[in-house]
Formats: sequence, C-alpha cells, structure tokens
Amino acid sequence: MVFRSDQLVVRGIFVAGSGTGVGKTVCTAALLRALRLVGMAAQAVKPVQTGVIPGDGAVLADTAVCDAAVADLPPHDLPTAAMLHCFALPASPHLAAEREGVSLGCDRLCADVRAHCHGSRADFLLLEGAGGVRVPLNQHEDMLDFMARLGLPVLLVGDNCLGGLNHILLSLDALRGRGLFLCGLALVPTADPSAGCPGVDVPALLADNAAVLRCRLQQEGWNAPLVEVPRVPALNAAAWQRLAEVFAPLAHRMVSGAGESRSEQQKLLPRDRRVLWHPYASVTEPPPLHVAERTFSNRIRLADGRDLVDGMSSWWAAVHGYNHPRLLAALREQAGRMPHVMFGGLTHEPAVCLAERLLALMPAGLERIFFADSGSVAVEIALKMALQYQHAQGEKRRTRFLAPLGGYHGDTFGAMSVCDPITGMHSLFSGMLPRQIFVERPSCRFDHPFDPGSLDAVRTVLRERREEIAAVILEPVVQGAGGMWFYHPGYVRELSRLCRETGVLLILDEIATGFGRTGKMFAAFWADVQPDILCCGKALTGGMLTLAATACTERVANGICSEGGVFMHGPTYMANALACAVAGASLDILEKEDWCGRVATLEQGLRGGLAACANLPGVRDVRVLGGIGVVEMSEPVNTASLQKFFVSRGVWLRPFQRLVYLMPPYITPASDVERLCKAVHDAVLSGAHLP
Repeated sequence: MVFRSDQLVVRGIFVAGSGTGVGKTVCTAALLRALRLVGMAAQAVKPVQTGVIPGDGAVLADTAVCDAAVADLPPHDLPTAAMLHCFALPASPHLAAEREGVSLGCDRLCADVRAHCHGSRADFLLLEGAGGVRVPLNQHEDMLDFMARLGLPVLLVGDNCLGGLNHILLSLDALRGRGLFLCGLALVPTADPSAGCPGVDVPALLADNAAVLRCRLQQEGWNAPLVEVPRVPALNAAAWQRLAEVFAPLAHRMVSGAGESRSEQQKLLPRDRRVLWHPYASVTEPPPLHVAERTFSNRIRLADGRDLVDGMSSWWAAVHGYNHPRLLAALREQAGRMPHVMFGGLTHEPAVCLAERLLALMPAGLERIFFADSGSVAVEIALKMALQYQHAQGEKRRTRFLAPLGGYHGDTFGAMSVCDPITGMHSLFSGMLPRQIFVERPSCRFDHPFDPGSLDAVRTVLRERREEIAAVILEPVVQGAGGMWFYHPGYVRELSRLCRETGVLLILDEIATGFGRTGKMFAAFWADVQPDILCCGKALTGGMLTLAATACTERVANGICSEGGVFMHGPTYMANALACAVAGASLDILEKEDWCGRVATLEQGLRGGLAACANLPGVRDVRVLGGIGVVEMSEPVNTASLQKFFVSRGVWLRPFQRLVYLMPPYITPASDVERLCKAVHDAVLSGAHLP
C-alpha cells in the first residue's frame, strides 16, 4: 500500500493496538529490524507520544527501543524513529494535548505525516498509534478516524491473555467498519496471561486464543497472517534477532504486497475498459477515468494517493460529505438487525419513522409516502399516480403531461418523456416515447421581478387542452441537469393556481433540490405552494445508499384507491430497511448541524468566488442560489480537457454541455470553496474549456 504526499510516494503500515500497553512498540521495533534486514529504508514514526517532554526523555519516547532493535546492523543514515508530537502529561492524546493548549485532529496529523514524508529519506514508514484504536484525539475524532484518513494497511497488536480475545475482536470489527486493510495480527504474551485468575491452564489459554483468532480471520475473510510473538527473557541482541525472524514473513509480504498493490491499481483501468460501461459515455471512445479508492469529509482519494476536493457531492447526493459517523453508525446498526425485508404484507420501523419525518418536513397537504429505489423511478411513480387518479375520477382522456422545456426528470422511459424533447439528452428516443405537451421554459430569472406574462403559454395550453392533461410536472425554482436554470418562485405559485382551476395535478420534482440545496428544505417553500405529488431522492440518504420517495395528498391516494382500486407499482427493494435507517440518520444531521447556516455560508462563498468569472471571455452568465454555483459558457465546453485540468488542481468537478457548475457538500470549508471557485476561474481563463 502506498501513501502519497504531493510528490513523494512512501510505502507504509499503521501499527495499532487493541489497547494500551499491548506491545506495539516492541512489535514495531522488531518489524523495523526485519525490514532493514531485507534492505528497506524503514523508519518508525509516532505521530503522537504522551508522557514525554519534547526534546527529552528518549527512553520514555521509545526511540531507545527502536535503536536497540537495529543496533548491531550496519550503520544507516536514516534515524530509526521519529516523533511528530510529544506531550508531557502521561494520558490520552486528547487530554495531554489539551493540557498544553494544542488542538489535535485528523487534518493536522495527516498534514504532519505529509510534511514528514517530504523531509524524510524513508521509503517505508511504520506509523505507531497511541493506545487502542478508539483512543480520542479530540471531542469528535479518535485514532481510528486518523487511521481511516490515512488509509494505510494495519498491523493490529493484541494481548495474548485472559480477556484479550474480546479486545482484539472488537478492534477487528472497528477496522472492518472503516474499510481498513488488515496486513497482520500480532499476538503478544503478557507478563501475567492469567490476569491473576487462579487455576487457569495458561498454555491451553494461549493456544486457544491463537486458534480462535486464526479461525475468525479465515471465517470473516481477513487475508492476514497471525504472528505469535514469543516470550523473550530480555530484549538483548539475540532476542531482537529472534523477534525479527518471527516478523520476517510479514516484512516480505509487506514489501512484495506494496508492489502488487501498485500493479493491481495500474491494471484496474484496463479491466474497467473491458467489462464496464460508464454513464453517458462511449465504449469505443471512453472518457478519462480516475480510480477512486477512499472518501472522507469533502474529499475523494484516488488510487494514486491524490486527494480531490469534491465539488459535486457525488451527483448532488452527499450533502454531509463522506463517511459521516452518524450515517455509518446507522448503516452498521441496521445491517446487524435487518438489512432488508419485502414490503408487501410487511412493514418496519425505519420505513414508518422516515415517512413520518418526511411528511413533517414537506409542504402541508402531503400525507402519503411511496418509497422507490431511485429518482427516475420516483418520477415514474408520480406519473402513474396522476394517470390512475384521473382515470379513477372518470377523466379517461387525461393521459398526457405538461412540462416546461429545459426540464430533466430521469432516464427511464416515462421520465424521459417529460424531459426536454429537443435539447435534452433523451432526444434520441423521441419517436418511441409517449407524446407529452411542452411549453417554453420559465423565462423570469430568480433574481429579477416576477413577470406574470411568463405563464401566458401555460394559460393558453391549460385552457385549450385541459381535458387531455393529467398533470403538470416541473422542477421548482431550479431546472437541474437540463441547464441549471434558476427561475422565479412566482412562476410555480401562479402555475399551482392554474392547475387547481383546471383540475390538473401538480407534480414537483425535488430530486435535485430537496433537503436544503436551494437554501430551503424543499424548493416548493420558495413559492409557498402545496403540490399534489412531490418526488425526492439524491440527498435523502446523504449519498450513502439509493433511495427515493414519492409523496402525495390524501385526495390523490383516496382517489386512486376508491372502489377497491390499488396503486399498480411495487419495487422489490421498496422501503429497503438499510436505506431507510440511513435516511433517518441523514435527517438527524440536517436537524442538528445547522444545514441552513451552512448552505447560506456556501452561497456566500460561491457568490464571491465565482464573481470574477463574469468578466472572462466566453462566459455567458454566472448565477448562484443556495449551494449551487453556475458558470454558463456561450459554447459547449470540452469536458475531457476540463476534467483533466480540475484533477491537476486537486478538485473534482464534472462540467456538461455549456455549464461549469458546483454543488459542493454543505460541510465544505470556506478555504475549499475558494479553491473550487479559483479552479473554475483559472480553467476558463486558461482556455481549458475550449474544444
């Protein structure tokens, strides 16, 4: 495994413990010797050391242990060990650092590791943790968070003693829960394996612990060796050689495994090209691809070690960023209880609770939730609801839908039929799709006074063709993939009134705009309207799992089901319990972490950061609303060239058509918003967008 700073690649592992005092330092030193014996310029590094005054107390800081382990080897110009932070108080890192007025956190420690990589001549680091895997670094982060952020393979060191199994197995669960790779498990005998419990058969205990752990490693799919560390009477030269021999197979595995890892990463793209087909892409002229390996906060880590600032929220879904602990906890808890069960004839608490909470957040009047597994399917459900409702009312001629041009509602056939039929991405299928009715897109900008005349065409169509229209469908206030167009809420408000007058249902597609993206929980609140049907998805689970929902009024639901009717739809994974539980946790985050303030700050940063783009050649318009920033060009952009430029700047953006746009996670710090905006500005200024 490699960890890459900006220019220097360093191979390494993280030596973690199942608790404090389990023998991490001895194992690190023995492994250091084993690696140096095979010619590796390895170095032990402690990111955090407590109980040591900086610049003093080398023995307590464990450097003497590493020095002793390699003392008889040929001199090496590389120091055996390094410490990045030392604190005098012998306590947990968070308390020791706090006592000295120092703030520890994953960002800082990762930056320190990067800086050490730049300045060190080591080509393999043994990063040793402090205490166990869940030792706190601050109030919100712990050693496990730091390990996950680095993403290095882990050597777990645990006690071979009475009670040791419990701590080791819990630590393994924690590592798996963060997607960390286990490169080995070292079992170290303690001074008193029986823990003072009289009558324990110590040899049988030690052998059984090892046997159980080997079985568990195999049973749970850990492709990692168990290293039984022997008891040595004293840490002299002979003992260090014996310990190094015990760790030698693991050292060889690390050295060769790192090369194999890089080789596999290099092979992944050709394998992808042979078997996969990516969205909106050609297989004969495939677009550039980057291998994503890990995510955290608002970052995407590529397989080559580069971190990209995410400006897309994974197609607008990961509003809380990645790997949010509350979402991960909800996922693990529900997975352990009941990942999924069919929703026909059964129900469960995650679905009921989520439906109740969604209806409480949505515009008044919506009283029923129908769950689906994607946004496109949620739109299909909405269209079918409208058709079944009108049919049940005896309005059998009402079989068509009215939609503004410029809209986008998904990639399934019903959803495609209400997308823009001319400039939209689905014009290829126009001859096979149901023929719907379209009017010009809303012309009144969000930031201009409302023009009632912008609905003249809608009034005419509803007056002349009301008997054939089942419903109007549109994206309120923001047309998303159809052009990132922001229009006046007054348009939606007046359209709602016209629908009520003509008996036409109003469907609001809030898949992209729901859950705060525009600065309101739902964009419908900008217009203060009560739709008959509302679709939501994308950010519903915070970008963790696929889930969508279609809400409707009691009038629509009862209209369909009167006289024994049933709604004719039922996805296999409807109301998936895992997804519903995670969605509930996502709503918890929105409720507790001030999404409104964060989106307002995001909007302010996008406005300031993109303002300079307005004066650049080729720019047609710059607009910002909530957490959406758009630079619209006069001509279509060169997506491949822009993608390459943005990755070189350490950001992830995916332009399309004439649009270079940003939809960052709500948690994005101001410095990263500035970085995203500057990348857009520089791309346009440099001409990277040109064909």
